[in-house]
Amino acid sequence: MDEMEKLLRKIKKKDRERLLETMNALQQGKVEGLKVKKLTHSSFYRIRIGDFRIIFSMDEQRKMIIIESVRLRNERTYK
Repeated sequence: MDEMEKLLRKIKKKDRERLLETMNALQQGKVEGLKVKKLTHSSFYRIRIGDFRIIFSMDEQRKMIIIESVRLRNERTYK
């Protein structure tokens, strides 16, 4: 079981549904209204969903979005 699966099992149902809904929209390329922010000194982007962060990258050539991690916001989130 990977880290993302573990997190999704532990959190509240409401938070899990919001994260899954956002990740599905992101995978379909629907980023409008998601408040995407580019991370400083990095090729990664992030979306804030309450206390959680979805960290992802965009492959412009293949027109793909790759979700790197989903984390609860804390001091180690962006390291």
